[in-house]
This record gives sequence, C-alpha cells and structure tokens, in this order.
Amino acid sequence: MTTPLPQKSFHDVRQALLARQEIALVDVREEDPFAQAHPLFAANFSAGRIEIEAWNRIPRRDTAIVVLDNGEGLAEPAARTLQNLGYTDVALLAGGLQGWIDAGGEIFKDVNVPSKAFGELVESQRHTPSLSAEEVKALIDQKADVVVLDARRFDEYQTMSIPTGISVPGAELVLRAQALAPNPQTRIIVNCAGRTRSIIGTQSLVNAGIPNPVSALRNGTIGWKLAGQVLDHGAERQGRALTEKTSADAARQARAVADRAGVQRAQPADLAAFQAEAGRTTYRFDVRTAEEFSAGHLPGFLNTPGGQLVQETDVSAPVRGARIVLADTDGDGGVRANMTASWLAQMGWDVWVLDGSPAADWSETGQPAAAVPPPEGHTEWISPAQLSTWLQGDTAAETVVLDMTTSVNYVKRHIPGAWYISRTDLADALAKVPKAQRYVLTCGSSLLARYAVADVARLTGAEVFVLKGGTAAWITEKLPLEHGETHLASPRTDRYRRPYEGTDSPREAMQGYLDWEFGLVDQLGRDGTHGFRVI
Repeated sequence: MTTPLPQKSFHDVRQALLARQEIALVDVREEDPFAQAHPLFAANFSAGRIEIEAWNRIPRRDTAIVVLDNGEGLAEPAARTLQNLGYTDVALLAGGLQGWIDAGGEIFKDVNVPSKAFGELVESQRHTPSLSAEEVKALIDQKADVVVLDARRFDEYQTMSIPTGISVPGAELVLRAQALAPNPQTRIIVNCAGRTRSIIGTQSLVNAGIPNPVSALRNGTIGWKLAGQVLDHGAERQGRALTEKTSADAARQARAVADRAGVQRAQPADLAAFQAEAGRTTYRFDVRTAEEFSAGHLPGFLNTPGGQLVQETDVSAPVRGARIVLADTDGDGGVRANMTASWLAQMGWDVWVLDGSPAADWSETGQPAAAVPPPEGHTEWISPAQLSTWLQGDTAAETVVLDMTTSVNYVKRHIPGAWYISRTDLADALAKVPKAQRYVLTCGSSLLARYAVADVARLTGAEVFVLKGGTAAWITEKLPLEHGETHLASPRTDRYRRPYEGTDSPREAMQGYLDWEFGLVDQLGRDGTHGFRVI
C-alpha cells in the first residue's frame, strides 16, 4: 500500500515565506495554465519535465518542497517522482490551487511575476523617469542627442526593436552606457518589450549615478506599437563598447550601489564553506554573457546573464529563501555581479558577490552538462538512418514517431509524420495517436524522450525505441523535415504566449497586459509575503 503524501496548508507556506525559510512551491501544470493563475512565489515545473529539471533547479535533496496543481491529477504523481529522485521533504499543497484561493491566498497571472511586480514597486517608489513612445519618436526624428539602449536578450531585440536602438542586455547597462554615450548631455533611453526590464535598467543607471539624463521608454515596444509606430526587425546593433575610464567609473558606481543594497562579499573559502553547509541551498550564477562564460568559468557555476536573472528569479532560483552567490570577472570590476546583486538583495534574497577568485580558477570551458538521473529500464536506441528506412519501407505503417520537444520547436520543424505529444498528458495523448507495432521517441536531443520509454511501452504494449541524438541528429543528416501543426496529439499548452512577444499580438492583449502590470503593486500589498524593499 502506498503511503499517503503529507500535506501543507496555505498558512504553512505563508509562514515559511514570511520567516524567510527555504521553500520551493512547485506548480506542475504546463506553462499556459500556470500563467493563468498561481501564487506569487510558485515556480513552474511541468510534470513531464521534472527529471531533467529538478536536480538543477532544486539542488539540495532535503529542501522543503510543496507541490500543487489545479485539480488535474498531476500533483501527486509529480510528488512521487520527486521522492524517487531523492527528495525527502515533499508535500502536497492542501486543496491545490483552489485550496490556496479558499484560504484567502492572492492569485497572480502571467510568468516571472515576482520580478515584474518588483519592477512596478520600484517605479512606484522611486518614480523612475520615463518618456512616452511619441516623445521618444520625436527625439529620434529630430536627430536629437539621444541613444536608445535595448535591455532585452539579443534574440528578443532582433525580433523587434526601436529604430536606432542598440542591444545592451540588462546587466551590461551600467558597464557600457557611458562608453556608448560619452557626452554627459546625451539622453539615454532604455527599453524592453513591456515595462520591467526598462524600469530596472533605467533605475540601475540612476542608482549608479551616471551623469547622463536617463529615461525608460514607457511601456516598451508594446507602447511603441500601441502608438501606431513602426518597429525594426532583424537589427544587429550590439553595444559592447568599453573604455578604461568608463570601466573604472562603472566598477566604483556598481560597488557603491551593491553596498547600499546590503550585498554581502564572499571569498573562495566562503564559497567552499557554503557548499559544505547542510540544510542550506546555495545557487552559484555567473552573470556574464554566454560567450564569456563558455570561454572560461568557475567550476560549479551556471551561466545566467544578470539581466535575465533579475527578470526570471522564479526560473533560476525556485527555492525561495536560498542563498545566491554571483560571479563576474574582475577585469571590469565585477560591475554586472554587483548591479545584479543589488537588485536581488532588494528582492529579499540572501545574495553574495564572489571576490578574489584567482584567474587560474576560471578553468572550465563550454556549457556544463545538466545533472539528470538515469531513466527507468533499458533504452533501445536507433539511428536517424534506421528510422528513415523504417519510415520509407514496407513497414512504414508499423512505425509512429512521437516528438516530445516543445510545441514551438515542433511547429518550426519535425520529422515527417511525427506526432507532437506532451509527456505531461501522455495517456490522453496516446489515445489520439494511431496504433503501431513500434514507437520511436524523440525530442530536440532525446534527453527528455528517453524518460518516457517505460510509460509508452506500458500504455501501448508495443516496442519502443529512442532516436539517438534526437531530431537534431536527424537534421544534421539532412533528412526531410515537415513544418506546422501537422499532427498534434497534445494541446499547445506547454508555452504561454506572452502579449509582448512576436509581432502579431492583438492591441487588446497588449493593452490588457499593461493594465495587469499597473495593478501588481496593489496585489503585492494584498499578498503580503514578498519581502521586497527598494533603496
């Protein structure tokens, strides 16, 4: 007989948050239903991806974990999976999401909500300067002395950007702004897609005390589009300028801001002590660019560029109350680590910046492999060539390909005839797929697909194989591809469509998103667990 899982109430979770105890509130629904309603500090872990995410996102096995869904029946199996992965303090949220609501818990929409709500709180308390889309366009049209810096990731910037805008992802702003605008009279405009990163980026420059006038583009590219103005697409401008003087100024300014925010300093010996400390989670993040990280980094650190870390704390550090240590090379004075840490400290994190790490310690190169458990049972691999033969031969009708990649990747390209299937709703999805004598599982690399072998075999009674190297290997072999929503066995709920991404969002959705952001400060007040403070 299976032992019942323990339960924790809304009040248990709330008390842990208020006491700043470590806790991971894990919502195991797909991203779209999660984005429709969840508690403030809930972190989204799709039930179908737990094996490939849990050890990296919740590194300590005795972390207090509370699992929830909204009555879909996902929470208990997911909690059992976590126990099988070695987690020893796993409980269900009593009553799930509805239990949270019934107990008086505040519910939030969208994704990355802690960071977005914090950004709104910053603006409300610091009155971060901003200009409307019309005002910024007039400055550009007049060829005024103005530079537009885009604080998003470079790929987001390339999708759509403000004309003349330069890509300078968030944590790079204080490091590079004065080299990009050396005349202190030059006005700097900071933008993102919506509001958060432009507010945080602008306030970073203000907090650092740079001499230039600085303003956020109010409501970002959403505001630009709502004003009927035209965006650029495919821009390549990247602001990587540095000078010896501006680097020294930025280092001094960033350290002063970090000190004011209460950021703590760690030496290599402290880092070793942190890692040996039982009962405490320590996240280690390198906040430089992916290229810099790949060229050489400290062992045990993960690459999370600073601007995205502030934007996506719920993704990178789902254990609320954990310790965070940030690393940045001393060549630029640790500007990015200090500025990133200044914001995390204000968001209630126990955050440290690593100082004094010898250059020789930055010895690892490339991207570290994810820590994942071995899958259940035996995996029977087949090559792309063998699968191609099966699909083209007399036995083609006997073979069905199941693709467990993200729905976005599936629509972009997939093996001809492959069915998109989510592991989260595997049984329901398989009922929509033609019966076959053999099933071949794939995803981008087949990392996730191999965890579904035992379940697919149990549910179908058929032979099950995994494509070696995944769809990426199929593509490398230059084998045929198919595009679009050709065979969907699962709904595309794995990805919440942000109203601020892409180029075709309806005006109503964009305006609704802005209205939602404007209400976040009031929601924070009603929730009462955030622990934010603005310097």
